Amino acid sequence: MTTAVSVQNLTVSYDDFKALDAVGVDVVAGESFGLVGESGSGKSTLLRAVAGLAPVTEGTIRVENRQLKGARRDKAFYRSVQMVFQDPYGSLHPRQTVDRQLLEPLAIHGVGDGERRILKALDEVGLGSGFRFRYPHQLSGGQRQRIAIARALILEPSILLLDEPTSALDASVQAEVLNLLEQVRRDRKLTFIMVSHDLGVVTHMCDRLAVMQNGRVVERLSAADLVAGRIGEEYTRNLMVASKGFRRG
Repeated sequence: MTTAVSVQNLTVSYDDFKALDAVGVDVVAGESFGLVGESGSGKSTLLRAVAGLAPVTEGTIRVENRQLKGARRDKAFYRSVQMVFQDPYGSLHPRQTVDRQLLEPLAIHGVGDGERRILKALDEVGLGSGFRFRYPHQLSGGQRQRIAIARALILEPSILLLDEPTSALDASVQAEVLNLLEQVRRDRKLTFIMVSHDLGVVTHMCDRLAVMQNGRVVERLSAADLVAGRIGEEYTRNLMVASKGFRRG
């Protein structure tokens, strides 16, 4: 099995506070890997460190066998790794049309064939060409997140980093967006790393997961183990009870 992302002994510090403390995670190419834990556990910080958005104090990050240095990420990295953020309204420019926002990553990377790529991306996320010239305020929350996903997909990456991609959406829309993401992953054979506080979402979407507490990984297990209650840590058990979306079955 090929490793898509390998994080070893990773520490992220802000002044005297360790947001991540010697974290190690390996994600296999083509799998969907979950990061779960309560607020402040370090799960989003780990995702942001991979993306180059958090300062790495110690440790190594390797993506597709390339070791990443510091916070700088070159264009080749962003061609293969894209991130979808929690708040679709905050991640889209309020004064730019959907068309402009989908064209921007193509322009930055010097990728041609924009017309075909935009129409394909919109179709892939279940939106027609009629959405091209709308502004974010003219879209629902679910439609905005679909545009954010289309923007992430338009460069044809191999890895998607998903930071609570449905937590800002209504429950009915959450399911639609999660099903869309799962379909895209299968169709494109993508690798997902997904942060969520909802164990129901994680067991639906992910093959394996790491449970985080106070900047450390306290347990690694499969989604099947979680559903079956094969849990080693009391902290994980408490998360399972607290996660209102979780259903054992």
